[in-house]
Amino acid sequence: MLPTGPTGKPIKTTDLHVGEAEPGCKKRDPILVVDGVRRTFGGLTAVDVDHVEVPRGAITALIGPNGAGKTTLFNLLTGFDKPDAGKWTFDGRPIAGVPAYRVARFGQIRTFQLTKALGLLTVMDNMLLGAKGQSGENLFRALLPFLWRKQETDNQAKALDLLTRFKLDTKKNDYAASLSGGQRKLLEMARALMSDPTLVMLDEPMAGVNPALTQSLLDHILNLKAQGMTVLFVEHDMHMVRHIADWVIVMAEGKVVAEGDPHEVMKNPAVIDAYLGSHHDEDIGEDPAAEVEHVSAITELLDDER
Repeated sequence: MLPTGPTGKPIKTTDLHVGEAEPGCKKRDPILVVDGVRRTFGGLTAVDVDHVEVPRGAITALIGPNGAGKTTLFNLLTGFDKPDAGKWTFDGRPIAGVPAYRVARFGQIRTFQLTKALGLLTVMDNMLLGAKGQSGENLFRALLPFLWRKQETDNQAKALDLLTRFKLDTKKNDYAASLSGGQRKLLEMARALMSDPTLVMLDEPMAGVNPALTQSLLDHILNLKAQGMTVLFVEHDMHMVRHIADWVIVMAEGKVVAEGDPHEVMKNPAVIDAYLGSHHDEDIGEDPAAEVEHVSAITELLDDER
């Protein structure tokens, strides 16, 4: 079954791009456009992306073996790191060099592989931190409660609604530190929605999640698209990628080596080489167990396609 867009109509990959599905191909309506982004650490080139575009209103998966540069690219695009060279635009606005907090205000929100919930604050307080434009944050207005009381009440109602949707409403008064790893993932995603983002970037949303919560997270990611948001996520679970992604971008050794439909990309020789090629044996900082998992997943998917 084809993935569906916000209107409920199926999304075809041919609706997302122009010309051949190849690295750096043009998208019909890109929300994020990246040009010439390069980041090195000493003698190691972590990211070297000539051109890539993320289609609006779709779920795009960013995949690749360990050490491919996926998270580094995320950090660059969201203002948590600075590139050696390159530029990019979000919704037509140049944001290279823009601090992370301003990028978030523009509507580009990210989550982290290791959750950033503030453990010594309650779940509700964590949610309220995600709301934009809070009048009470101004020193003068903070002294005049009548200027911000209604806004705070509205934010609390919105936070409770989101917590209910994510089945965390019964935890609203608990400290975030008391949540399980999967619940923290849910909290981080719910908190991101407090700012009404246009683009949600998820860094390995399934990492460390109890299998019982996996389907819940999948449903929430699909709901983001149903609500009109664009999703870009890093993931190693190839079955999940094939299940929910409309488009896949594959990185290896810092470069984009393939793009396209999830089912077709898995057959691409460049992708097979990226996961199975011997040159990855020398990558710095790799997790051998995780790499074995990636190889098993890609070969299993290839067997399924046959």
